[in-house]
Amino acid sequence: MVLHFAREEYDARVKKTLESMEAAGIDGLLMFRQESMYYLTGYDTTGFVMFQCLVLRSDGRMALLTRSADLRQAAYTSTIEDVRVWVDSDTTDPYSDLARLVGEMGLTGKRIGVELEAYGLNAAHWEQLKPELDATGTISDASDLVTRLRLVKSPPELAFMKNSAELGDAAHRAGRDTAAAGVFTGDVLAAMQGAVFSGDGDYPATHWIAGSGPSALLVRYHTGRHHLETQDQLMLEYASSYRHYHTAQMYTVLIGEVDDEHQAMYDACREALAACEDAVRPGKTMGEVFDAHARVMDDHGFRDHRLNACGYSMGSTFPPNWMDWPMFFHGNPVVIEANMVFFLHMILVNAETDHGMALGRTVAVTQQGCESLHRAPLDLVVR
Repeated sequence: MVLHFAREEYDARVKKTLESMEAAGIDGLLMFRQESMYYLTGYDTTGFVMFQCLVLRSDGRMALLTRSADLRQAAYTSTIEDVRVWVDSDTTDPYSDLARLVGEMGLTGKRIGVELEAYGLNAAHWEQLKPELDATGTISDASDLVTRLRLVKSPPELAFMKNSAELGDAAHRAGRDTAAAGVFTGDVLAAMQGAVFSGDGDYPATHWIAGSGPSALLVRYHTGRHHLETQDQLMLEYASSYRHYHTAQMYTVLIGEVDDEHQAMYDACREALAACEDAVRPGKTMGEVFDAHARVMDDHGFRDHRLNACGYSMGSTFPPNWMDWPMFFHGNPVVIEANMVFFLHMILVNAETDHGMALGRTVAVTQQGCESLHRAPLDLVVR
């Protein structure tokens, strides 16, 4: 067995989950989020793309239903002792298997919470599973039960996130040093990802973003690479990962001369990031942080070129997304607490002039405010 945290850490997480279950009035929890399984037991797999479920009873008993391919995975990476296997066949019915497991665990007629918002539970699965569960007990949505617990990080988790940030800083240096006129953007990414792997990091939970020229205005991954022009812009958004704990950074590399619009965009992003970091403190809401971002961008004349969100929580996530709940947007009432970790991204895109600029990094909330987990400089990168 290879556990990344002490057994007492996992026990404490399970205890908090049981307390939340009691507060929510549920007797059993059906988990389909891989993040929840990893958080509570250390179970580490990509097998969640197939049907699997971790069942937790109010007295702490748990059992995993999965495929044979993950039997050894569960034994090697997790604290789970009771693993059931559903068999692959053209007539397979893991939904009935799960309903039987729920019954065997004494949850028939009980109140059962289900992680409905999960990549491991698609609509086709739910359509076949719901009738089975309806016949078993009273079902309710418990999608955010473990997710809310994951939001506040323990000291060992914060240590992992600091490791992740160090890997991100190494990637930052590799990107700055490699990008130049004539360089293939794939080589920039290779240097950056290589720095993470060399430092014992993981694959990220989603693709890194590296757009150049007009595609530097995109804030999503797209396939295809380019050679950097003598006058160009390269927008990099990436998350380094250590034991699945992610920290993200974002910056734009300018190739050639810096014009007035790019400089103005950078100045606005730098000021907005500082305003957001000043607003990230215990007692503030997520919405207040976004409003700090919006005020600066609007004051600089970029109201029409900013986004409607400026960051999100970071933690241990699995494909297809390193973004964790919740996000910074106007009116979000979630209250910030100490030991939460957030990625703040300042992004401007002007489709009329094909100019883009971005600046962002990950911060951890302290008792009085927040601190950056990164040591990479925030200066405008010009090559």
